[in-house]
Amino acid sequence: MTPPAEPMPPASKRREYRWYHKALALALVVFCLEVGIILLILPWSEWWEGNYFSSVAPTWPLWKELWNNGYVRGAVSGLGIVNIYISFGELLRLRRFAE
Repeated sequence: MTPPAEPMPPASKRREYRWYHKALALALVVFCLEVGIILLILPWSEWWEGNYFSSVAPTWPLWKELWNNGYVRGAVSGLGIVNIYISFGELLRLRRFAE
């Protein structure tokens, strides 16, 4: 005797993406890439030592030492690399919109 046939699972509906889903995903990629590039390059530029946060040194002398520390600059650049990584990951996920 053969076992009774199991009912077929319902066909999964493909999610329908609208234009604004695609636009928001692309905007996220561009935003993360721009923030990542800025955070990667900015700590090693001249602007890093000449902005508002470095000019508060007379009131907080320890702040300037911390602000110009290579480890802090490296940590900020590391956040930039993480943002660039996220943007490339999201760029690869844009394939979900392909039909």
